[in-house]
Amino acid sequence: MSFPHLTALTTALLAASLLVLAPGGAHAAKAVKPAATRDAAALPGYQADLSQTTVSGLSSGGFMAAQFAVAYSATVAGAGIIAGGPYFCSGQPGRFPYIPYLTNALTTCMNPGSAQVAPPVASELLRAANDFARARLIDDTANLKRQRVYLFSGTKDQTVTRPVVEQVGKFYALAGTPAAQIRFVDTLVAGHAILTDSQRDKPCAVTESPFINDCDYVQARDILQHLYPDLQPSPSTLTGKLIAFNQRSFIQGAYSSMHNTGYAYIPKACDSESCRVHVVFHGCLQTTQAIGDRFYTSTGYNQVADANKIIVLYPQAEPSPVYPYNPKGCWDFWGYTSINPIDPDFYRKSGTQMQAVKGMLDRLAARRGSR
Repeated sequence: MSFPHLTALTTALLAASLLVLAPGGAHAAKAVKPAATRDAAALPGYQADLSQTTVSGLSSGGFMAAQFAVAYSATVAGAGIIAGGPYFCSGQPGRFPYIPYLTNALTTCMNPGSAQVAPPVASELLRAANDFARARLIDDTANLKRQRVYLFSGTKDQTVTRPVVEQVGKFYALAGTPAAQIRFVDTLVAGHAILTDSQRDKPCAVTESPFINDCDYVQARDILQHLYPDLQPSPSTLTGKLIAFNQRSFIQGAYSSMHNTGYAYIPKACDSESCRVHVVFHGCLQTTQAIGDRFYTSTGYNQVADANKIIVLYPQAEPSPVYPYNPKGCWDFWGYTSINPIDPDFYRKSGTQMQAVKGMLDRLAARRGSR
């Protein structure tokens, strides 16, 4: 599930597209939203309890989970990061006004040993987060002390390697998060994937589509068990419902690379009771265009959520082959959604994708049945 390894020509074309589309440029493009066709229903309110909101994700989704958990730390109580790196990973190394975000994302934040560069440095990234918090671009980093954090790195994962993942733990430790609240699983012989206990899925050690591997380990349950220590056993059959909703209504930016439709699993109890919410970010090449409904129906989250009054929100990115350049449907942790590449906002609360997901959470917390 590697990110696009850009050739020199592709990089040049991307740079040219950024220049042409920059605000005020001689050939600035007018923002156009996707046509409104076959819209799903609006996401309804469920009076959810956002004080217990948690997030998780794989690969670019892991980076997005880490990013969202830090930027919205006043809302997020915990994060599960599978093969992902620390907040603002692509912003280091580099110094304003030139930070090679894309290059960092493809090297420092993935397999730095193979790229012959150093891994990200947690202390520098926390310093940046503190600066952003003082500027009120993100929530107060003091909130990180209360978060619970699950980290995972498979021993066969050469896409995002252990030195990158371990910096997330160091980031949180430096932020004052107690060691007892950080769980790091790094002994399974697993490739770059989210892990299950289903023979339907790929062998544990491989790295190939759909990046859902049978490792005799229900990773979704392990994540949620750490984030919510009071979990009850999963039922043998689901009693809740999976809904599709109009995701586009939450998107403010013109270059979001987000799909028109998102998904959520709603346990039956949540139709009448206030439930907590867990947000799951898929990885690159795990969009509905790439693997259909596999990610949001068969990764194990819904089974755990069903008996534990947890709404599971599955926001959806989508491939974008031209602009923004995101051909593998990755979540943005290097700035492809920002019109101005010199001053991107992907890591801020105001980032297009970040705002959209927070809007979905706010809707779930709204009065029951409101839309």
